[in-house]
Formats: sequence, structure tokens, C-alpha cells
Amino acid sequence: MGTIEDESATRNLITGAARISGGVIQAGAIHGTVHLHGAGPAAAPPPVPQQLPPPTGPFVGRRAELAALGELRGGPADCRRLIVVNGPAGVGKTALVLAWVRSLAADCPDGLLYADLRGHAPGGPAPTGETLGALLRAFGVERVPGAPAEAAALWRSVSAGRRIALVLDNALTAAQVRQLLPGSQSALVVVASRNRLSGLGVDGAVFQPLGLLDESAAAEILTRRIGPARAGREPEAVREVAAHCGGLALAVSLVAARVAARPRLTLAATAASLASDSERLTALRVDGEPAVRSALDASCGGLVPGVRRLYQLLGLLPFTDFSTDDAAVLTGAAFADADALLDELAEANLIEDLGTGRFRFHDLVRLHARDQVRGELAKDEQDAVLRRILEWYLATATAAERLLTPNHATLRRDHTCPPAAPPFGAADSQAALRWLDLERGHLLEGVRAAAAHGWFPLGWQLVDAMYPLFHRLRAFELQDEAHRLGLAAARRADDPAALARMLTDGGGRLRNLGRPEEAIRRYQEALELAQADGDAKAEAQALHGIGQAHLLAGRLAEATRCFREDLALRLSVGYARGAALTRVVLGDVALAQRRPDLALPELTVAYQTLMDIGEPYEAARALAHLGRAHTALGDHQAAERVLDQAADLFRSTGSPTWEARTLELHGELAEAREASQQALDCYEASLARYQALGAPDVQRLTAKLDRLREAPPAPAPAPEPAPAPASEPASAPD
Repeated sequence: MGTIEDESATRNLITGAARISGGVIQAGAIHGTVHLHGAGPAAAPPPVPQQLPPPTGPFVGRRAELAALGELRGGPADCRRLIVVNGPAGVGKTALVLAWVRSLAADCPDGLLYADLRGHAPGGPAPTGETLGALLRAFGVERVPGAPAEAAALWRSVSAGRRIALVLDNALTAAQVRQLLPGSQSALVVVASRNRLSGLGVDGAVFQPLGLLDESAAAEILTRRIGPARAGREPEAVREVAAHCGGLALAVSLVAARVAARPRLTLAATAASLASDSERLTALRVDGEPAVRSALDASCGGLVPGVRRLYQLLGLLPFTDFSTDDAAVLTGAAFADADALLDELAEANLIEDLGTGRFRFHDLVRLHARDQVRGELAKDEQDAVLRRILEWYLATATAAERLLTPNHATLRRDHTCPPAAPPFGAADSQAALRWLDLERGHLLEGVRAAAAHGWFPLGWQLVDAMYPLFHRLRAFELQDEAHRLGLAAARRADDPAALARMLTDGGGRLRNLGRPEEAIRRYQEALELAQADGDAKAEAQALHGIGQAHLLAGRLAEATRCFREDLALRLSVGYARGAALTRVVLGDVALAQRRPDLALPELTVAYQTLMDIGEPYEAARALAHLGRAHTALGDHQAAERVLDQAADLFRSTGSPTWEARTLELHGELAEAREASQQALDCYEASLARYQALGAPDVQRLTAKLDRLREAPPAPAPAPEPAPAPASEPASAPD
């Protein structure tokens, strides 16, 4: 491949029978036979994020506020990048911000993003890691760092240079917003908050307070919603209704929906109802205004009993958004019936239809629903409803766990609410993984709720069932809290098997986060428990974890000792899968010690065993290390064969991290063959995938690329075998 330059153009030509590996850009003419090798099919780029919730109808009023926001933003030369819209709850901050940002779509070609920070939700604000994870995944980052500071740094890198608009709704504090600011000078961030957030002034924010709607704007909204003909028949009642809504956009919308749905209901009767409610119902106030409670009570009063019952039960959920499945579990209704009930609530503007089969409450509406159900159900009945939904999540997550990591799904489950059919196929592992990904936040909220209610077995079982989410999807932003709560629950439940599992799984989390010493402390406690119980299999599992932590820390002799003891125990109890996994790691250690001759037999036996027992993912790991061993021994043809086979297995089992690692190993093979350009192509393709995953391997790949690019044209020496990457996941225990 060569480059031809003249005064007007640079042309890249590929001629002859070229063989190319990794990501390639065609920059000119290509002649002859070209083989693309090693990189596998290119992943489709993620769609441009368009996350703003859909409008519920035409935006009415607030002309002065929209103009003020335009002035605050300024012109192209001095555009403001951070704008805070603040005002009382229910005043219409979110609607105003969304309408304005939608109008700027042409200025934000790289995406419109939205995050609900849940500043006043009963369960507390959204964790920073959770929000950063959602933002990063919107741009194709599949692996989110567990530490919020690292995730924030990655978010700044991913967003750098992008022309995006980010709406941060329901913010509570300046600190909550600050960690979510993108790294692009071309990005616009608009924050909606009940608080002033004056602390963001040091970040260059400008502020737009939002007051109550004036009566003419409220009347205009009401007229638009119910129709001008109907409003024209009772103009005075329109003004009275608008006045009783207290200038709160939420109250106006709710009353308008109620009136529009009841053609025979007069506006005069509605005004009278609101007037009496304003005197009688004052439990839920917004800056001293009872209008929202009045409007919500009036809206609920017109619901049929089944719909009203669902509205109240939804108030007991520990999360703010919910699906038709959640509604079906709460009511005991069939899916189609639950869906119809939700449609009725959305029609009455009591819940928001997110357009993806999911719905959510406004903060104040959720409080109202919870207040209503507490007035009708005794405390033990409320707890029974909450327990039912948490047990449904446990049963469904367990079904996914048994499908995705069957060797991990061995501990007991205490639930009386198994799903008749999980929301994924009985054999559809990809759908099960998607469900876990979608419900990751709800599962963690379930763990928190179980801890708060003292349901300790339920708490650790939920964490245990989330294992595929951590093992396959690397949900590091959830792992720290989940395993902390799970470990505490297992201790309180006084369950030795649960405690051992929480210790070993938690140790694996700490190891994957690059914290080997903390991991060893967890594994050591698990080891002592296993030895006291005389459980050889559990003892081997703990030793395996300790060895992995020593390997991560570079203590190869200590790691080898642990793995040899582990292997002997697993062979003594006939645990073939565990013994094979130990052989994989022993092969890895031998490679790190530059003894590929010792690695080869261990890895060969491991691969054969794992394929025989139907473990293609783990067998692919053995193959990847076999490729390293063959490369080090100079058997390049065998190395290429097994690396290609490993790549195919990783693609079929859904392991993007190991796909990237296999590309890296193809690069090492190319270096051993003194094919520097092919090595560069493989490393670049691997780096791109690691970057998309947010993996710590980026630094290692960058160093390899820098070394190759700076090297003279002379053939590069064969690379030295490296230990397994710190990001390599722990294998699923039996």
C-alpha cells in the first residue's frame, strides 16, 4: 500500500493481492484481490440520540419566557452553554424547556438528550453513575466505569466536540448537575429545577426563573384542550377554572383532560368543584397553593374503580417509571387489560406515556397516588403489594440468570409470584440480556426497597439474580451499591451459602475494578467460611478468586500456588467445569511467565472440557489464550486458526470485550510475523471497540499503537506475552 502525493491531491492505492486486517477506510482506488481479515463484521453506529419526551400537544403560552431563553443563549459568537430554569413544582418548567430545546434541533445535529435526575423523588435523587451510564450508552459506550469520577471523565471525552443539547430535568443540587456537564464547547445544557441552583453560577450558568401562568395563558391552554366552541359557551367559567388552578400548568392540564373527556360536564360545575376542594383538601400544597391536590382529586374521582385502583397501587412502586408488566403484577390483571388501564390513566394526564411501552409519574402525581393508597390500604396490605412486585422482579431476573449463566443459578429463591411467562423467550438469551439491561435501575431500586423493609433474603437474592448484568454487561455503576447491600443482607439473614456467594461475587467485582487487595479480603473471608463448613468446592472457589487477585497485582508465584490448590480441590470433588476454568487461568499465568510450553497443555484440556459440557463462552477464552501460546511458540498458522475460531465464538455468545481482546491478539500475531501495518490495523480496530466499551484496556492499546507508529521501518520484534487484561470478567461460579 502506498501514498502518491502531488500539489493538488493525496491518493491512497492498494494494489496486488493485499491482505488487510482491522478497520479500514477506502481513500482511493483499490486494484486486485483484497482480503479483509480478523476484524469481523463492523458494528453499526448507534443512532443519533433523540431522547426528548414526546410533546403531549401544542405548546401554549409562555411567549415571553421563550423569548427570554433565546436572549439568554445569545448569538453564535457568545452562546451560553448552561441555562437553569427554576420555579415551583407543577409550574411547567419541563414543558417550557422541552418546547424550547425542540426548536433548537437544527443547531444540535449530534443529538438531543434527556435525563430525569429525580431530585424530589421519594427514593432520593438519581445516582450520578446511573445517569452517566445512560448518557454514555446513548453514544454506544457499552461499558461504563463504576467510579462516578471515571464515568464523568469518559462522558466528557465522548461528548467532546459534539453539538448536542442536554436537558437535565428535576435537578436537586448544583453538584448533581456539575458531574454531568459535557466536555464540548458546542453543547447546550438546560437544567430544570425547583431550586435556584445558584452554585452553578461559577460554572458560567445563567438563570431563568419561571413564575405561575397568568390567568389568560391558563385560559388559553384550557380553551385549546377542550375546544373553542365549548369554552365560548361558558367564558366566565373558563376564567374561574383558570383562576382555581393557581397558575400551575400541571393543574390546568389535569383539569382540561378531565373536562375534555366528559362532554356533559359543565365548566361551571368544574369551577365549583375546584372551589370547594380548595377549601377542603390542603394536604398536598405547592408553595402554599392547593390547586394540584384539588385537580388530582377531581381527576381521580371520575375514574372507573379498576383504573383508580391501579393509579393508587402504582404509588407504591419504588421507582418513578413503570411498564405494563408492572401494572399487570400489581393488579393481577392480564397484560392486555393492564395495558388498557394504563391507557386510561395516560388519557387523563395522570401518567405520561413515554412511547416505548413504559410510563411515568410526575413527582407530585406520584405523591398524590401514594397518599391515596395509604388512605385506603393498611400498612401490611401496602407491604404485601410492594413485596409482590419485588418478588416478580426476582422471579424474572432468576429466569434470565438461569438462561444466561446457568452454573451461577444454584442458590435458593424465595418467591411466591413467579411470572407465568417472562417478558422474553424461554430460550432467547439475547432478549433476556436486553431485559436485564432495561430493568437495571428497577432491580437496584428493588434491592434498596428490600433493605429498607428488612426483607433480607429477598435483598441478597435480587443481587444474586443480577449476576448476568454484571458479568455480561459490566454494569459497574450499579455493582458497588448492589453488592454492599447484598452482603449486608446475607449477614443479617444469617445464611452461610448466601454470605459465601456475596463475598465471592463481591470479590470479583472489586477485582474487575482494579482493587485486588480489597478483593482478597472478601475472598479470604469466604475461604475461612468454606473451610469451617468442610465445603471443598466453595473453598476452591475462594482460592480461585484469591489467585485471580494476586494475578492482577502481578504476584505470579502466589497466584500459581492458589490455582494449583484450587485445581486439586476441584478435581477431588469431580467438578469438571471448575477444573477447566482453573486450567485456563494457569495457562494465562504460564504465558505471563513466558512459558508457553507449559500453557499449551493446560489450555488444550480446558478447551476440550468446556466444549464437551456446552460452555462456548468459556471455551472461547481458552482458545484466545491458546492463540497467544501458539504465537509465542512461533506456530503462526495454528495461532491464526484458533484466534479466528475464538472470535466466532465470542460473537455468537455476545462478548464485545473479548471480541476486542481477540482483535488485539490478532495484532500481536501480526507483529510476530513482522507485518507492522496489519498489526496497526488490528490494534486500531481493537482500540475503537475498547473505547466504545469504556474499558481500561484503552491505555494499553494506545501504548502499543504509539510504539508501532514511532518505530523505524525495520521489522518489529515479536511482542512479549502480557498478562490477562484487568478488565477480564470473573468466570461464573457453579
